[in-house]
Amino acid sequence: MKAIRQVSVLLLAALGLFVTACEENDHDNDALFEFKYDFATDANGWTGDFADYPVGEEAFYELSFKHDTLPTPLDKSKKALRLSGSNRSDDLFLFIKKKLTGLAPNTEYTIDFNFQLASNLPVSSIGIGGGPGTATYVKVGANAAEPNKVANNNFYELNLDKGNQSQSGKDAIVVGTLGIPGDEFVYQLIERTNEGKPFKAKTDGGGNLWVFLGVDSGFEGIQTFYVTKANISLR
Repeated sequence: MKAIRQVSVLLLAALGLFVTACEENDHDNDALFEFKYDFATDANGWTGDFADYPVGEEAFYELSFKHDTLPTPLDKSKKALRLSGSNRSDDLFLFIKKKLTGLAPNTEYTIDFNFQLASNLPVSSIGIGGGPGTATYVKVGANAAEPNKVANNNFYELNLDKGNQSQSGKDAIVVGTLGIPGDEFVYQLIERTNEGKPFKAKTDGGGNLWVFLGVDSGFEGIQTFYVTKANISLR
């Protein structure tokens, strides 16, 4: 009987260690949140907008956001988030945004962004105000507040600190440009990520966080790009 009691105690101890290990693993899993979006068939709740242009000049700037078919020579059976605008202010900002929910409240996360885009702007091209493939700065960012354009002296500005063109801001960082290899204006798929550039943001009291991707353009011409996929992880 004594031997049986000793075995039982050992089994209970082992079970206790097993349960504790499971709880710690579950906690570790809860600390990692992954959000993956493929826009081939659906916009998945992402919306688009524009800033850094005069109030009421949407038509003049030819601003457009929609869930649209990919252009030739890409797979036209799939769709993506399409943003387009004519940068007449020499500083147009085109962006998409999404509210993430279910995170821990009032918590600072390190965020990894990975976006797949479609662009037709060669790095080697030349343009007014800057090269189409070199002066179209891709930025990613996050904040508990929703990214919105706000009117200031009859001019729309972003309510968050995204920095200006090639400069990062408190709420966004530069992760490259829309530039593609070669010298032909033909759409190609490219990836932009903040790998090697740690970025942190804090959720609100409800565990919500807004994330966004934008292009801060110095190229004074029409630019049309597509966002095909978005992978965002927080830890």
